[in-house]
Amino acid sequence: MPGRRGGARAWQAEGVADEESAEVGGPLAATLRRIEKSAGALASASVARMDETLPWFKGLPADQRAWVMLVAQAGVRSLVEFLRTGGDGDGGDSMGQEISDEVFAAAPRALARSITLQQTVALIKVTIDVTEHQVSQLAAAGEEDALRMALLRFSREIAFSAARVYARAAESRGSWDARLQALLVDALLRGDSPDVLASRAAALGWTDRPPVVVVVGRTPGGETAAVLHAVYRAARRAHVEVVGGVHGDRLVLVVGGATDSKDAAGRLLPGFGEGPVVVGPGVPSLDHATESARAALAGFRAAAAWPEAPRPVAADELLPERALAGDAEARRVLRHDLFQALVKAGGGLLETLDAFFAAAGVLESAARALYVHPNTVRYRLKRVAEVTGFSPLEARDAYALRLALTIGRLEPGGPLA
Repeated sequence: MPGRRGGARAWQAEGVADEESAEVGGPLAATLRRIEKSAGALASASVARMDETLPWFKGLPADQRAWVMLVAQAGVRSLVEFLRTGGDGDGGDSMGQEISDEVFAAAPRALARSITLQQTVALIKVTIDVTEHQVSQLAAAGEEDALRMALLRFSREIAFSAARVYARAAESRGSWDARLQALLVDALLRGDSPDVLASRAAALGWTDRPPVVVVVGRTPGGETAAVLHAVYRAARRAHVEVVGGVHGDRLVLVVGGATDSKDAAGRLLPGFGEGPVVVGPGVPSLDHATESARAALAGFRAAAAWPEAPRPVAADELLPERALAGDAEARRVLRHDLFQALVKAGGGLLETLDAFFAAAGVLESAARALYVHPNTVRYRLKRVAEVTGFSPLEARDAYALRLALTIGRLEPGGPLA
């Protein structure tokens, strides 16, 4: 390869032959002097080899390629120090770790976010391969095997050092993300402005895939980071976007991109503790997520009144319990979307519902009370379902309809919108 031949010529031009006659002052002393003299050429040869063998390396911006060059040069200096203090086997492990860590101190921490761990391993491998290929030029007579063994130990320390750099970066990023998510959830529950929500979500990389829903349940307990990690793992499998936080004893999740919100919430159930899990209504974007959060929280507070509720359960399925618990939005929906919608529809729908409920759901008895044919009652009940979305023939829907009639008559002057 051109990089190797160029590197070899450079080392030879720097007087490697003269070093063979140098006085040896300790183990690998002559080899150390050769490596120090050849440090620049060795780093340049390594980067040239990266350019030849790693396609993604060519696409790096100039500043990041410069950082890699700095790391390569620091790697050669650290190799020299490693050989001087511990490469002969007499140095301690902590000294080797400290020296190898200096390699990555030469580059900004941003490099760990720009280049993946897998790519970093590839860079290290190239540098070690280039160095091993030049052992015969670098090592003084009789020290070739000792240098190869030292390189093996040094490459191990460098690999562990890279892992430590990326682990620290991941921990720092994870802690920062957890704080940002907690702030986002807090802003959502307080009903802060859309600008506040958008800025915090953008910092987390939220892409705002519609629809957006808020899911509330009990936290399983333990460290918040561990709780959220379980949620994110489930979210990846469900192919949805999630931002979450622990708020008191509740786990609050903002879920984006789920075409079926209840199904998506069901896939996230392993991240919740015991008890009800309530899904707020879908909204077009995070800007409107406060509406979904209010409904989900109100449903979570009222869910205890429906012990047989499915898990997860939609907040809209808990309208009766929410209304009885004092949720003003649930009362508005029951009054406007059910009672007043029936008033507007006319056609005897309210009277038919009253008769149907008074007859304990017996069609014939309701028909006799209204002096109409049972088929007329069936038709009107079907119209009720079409107008309100709630069927009087279903027990839960009938419960909501009865409560809607009560609220509508108690609050006849309520707004229509």
